[in-house]
Amino acid sequence: MTGAVNLYDALRHCIAATDPLDKIERVNALAAAFEDMDIGNDGAAIVPVEAPGRPTLPKLVSPRGLPQRGLGSADGRAALLHAVTHIEFNAINLALDAAYRFRAMPPQFVADWISVAVDEARHFSLLSARLQDIGYHYGAFDAHDGLWAMAERTAGSVLARMALVPRVLEARGLDVTPGMIQRLRGLGDVGSADILEIILAEEVRHVAIGSRWFAWCCEREQLEPDATFIELIRGVGKGSIRGPFNLPARREAGFNAEELRLIAELADSMP
Repeated sequence: MTGAVNLYDALRHCIAATDPLDKIERVNALAAAFEDMDIGNDGAAIVPVEAPGRPTLPKLVSPRGLPQRGLGSADGRAALLHAVTHIEFNAINLALDAAYRFRAMPPQFVADWISVAVDEARHFSLLSARLQDIGYHYGAFDAHDGLWAMAERTAGSVLARMALVPRVLEARGLDVTPGMIQRLRGLGDVGSADILEIILAEEVRHVAIGSRWFAWCCEREQLEPDATFIELIRGVGKGSIRGPFNLPARREAGFNAEELRLIAELADSMP
């Protein structure tokens, strides 16, 4: 990539890449060239991203179509790692899509989400290698497409995107990953647990980026952030938030005490 390449054209090519290794190479090349790229809107117009590039496998099914496997078996532990690997692959596309789609945002917004895409690509690589180490591969199990479904629902609003992707979907990882780490260590799977420790620490930064830009959008639109966050979860997010919450990690990621109180109330009210 050279300085003559338009940023948004390059982002679109990254999103469209179907082979994971190709996507990762493109993301890293984009990040390396970013400072010299044309950030103007004179490249390709925004093309709706109905489905980002992904490999033929894993087969995508309804979340209800995924079998429940215990961690006591090798298949169960591999299925857990595969699910997290799939989340990280989707997270690459989500970060790229935020940078590509919302063009009225400051340059730092684009830089932030490209940096997140780089992290997510590295997480995917770590997990893919770990799956190979234990005799499996990405695509060996079915997966679901719930993360991208939220991207589609928030495609028209950067405010909603910042509220519901990093601060709801990705923040859920802050809540559940410590338990995964503990269980894997208890089963002697130190290698997998160590990778999840790395991912957990870096996901705090990603959620914090979402928190910062959500607050920025609220200030721009003269909205009260706490009430707006809950309204978006109830409305566009269809009430999809569950506890228990990792309060220290969420505080570090930009959640204030009132938000934590409100989401706890909302989660408790869910059937």
